[in-house]
Amino acid sequence: MIEPAHPQISIVRQCELLGLPRATYYYHAQGESAENLHLMRLLDEQYTQTPYYGIRRMTAWLRSQGYRVNHKRVVRLLRTMGLETIYPKPRLSQPHSTHRVYPYLLRGVPITRVNQVWSTDITYIRLHGGFVYLVAVMDWFSRYVLSWALSITMEVGFCLEALEQALGVAHPEIFNSDQGAQFTSLDFTGRLAAAGIRISMDGRGRALDNVFVERLWRTVKYEEVYLKDYETPWQATQELARFFVRYNEQRQHQALEYKTPAAVYFGGGAVRSSLS
Repeated sequence: MIEPAHPQISIVRQCELLGLPRATYYYHAQGESAENLHLMRLLDEQYTQTPYYGIRRMTAWLRSQGYRVNHKRVVRLLRTMGLETIYPKPRLSQPHSTHRVYPYLLRGVPITRVNQVWSTDITYIRLHGGFVYLVAVMDWFSRYVLSWALSITMEVGFCLEALEQALGVAHPEIFNSDQGAQFTSLDFTGRLAAAGIRISMDGRGRALDNVFVERLWRTVKYEEVYLKDYETPWQATQELARFFVRYNEQRQHQALEYKTPAAVYFGGGAVRSSLS
């Protein structure tokens, strides 16, 4: 940051100039020991490979790697990371008892065009001495990532930021999410309803209800995060920005007949087989 040299420039404006989410300015390394952070790295990588592993299998796997851990420690670390292996998918956000949960609208629905269905989710991104959270909004048909944001907390603000950025591009017919407190909050659902967008939410523990975003997270982890060791949220922001440009504009997808997401999204979506 440049604030010591330029106190006349507000923190908000400095973050805008650097392309840095304001929350990351206030980032401090998470209060976990070096050993726990190392275990969390291992758990994150193993979870990405085997999201169906339960607590016992995760504990047994760590022990097989030579780490003396009990299941209570594994449970706490996974919860800190937002991973709940009782279900076959990440549960980075938990439902709020007073928030409305909407039905899942997409079972058996063929996905045949861009802006028919968008979806969103949150994933854990490791840093050298801590971690942040990443949210993204994706068009299902083209796999195009319309927007994304990082945060040091699980508050709804960064999800709303990503939603507003995406709605600045276009509006979908249906918006799908999990049942987490961020996405069931009145601020989030109210913004969708005000735009005339139908709201769909995954069934509890149903990994395939949001399968395209799940695949995106695997790509983010294997092709970007695991190849690098981000020191700070600022570095993560810069590197992920470059990654999403590559993903949207350069990375060819077999399911898109080796077109890029941007080519399909902005080119009218001429793909022979519809998605479902």
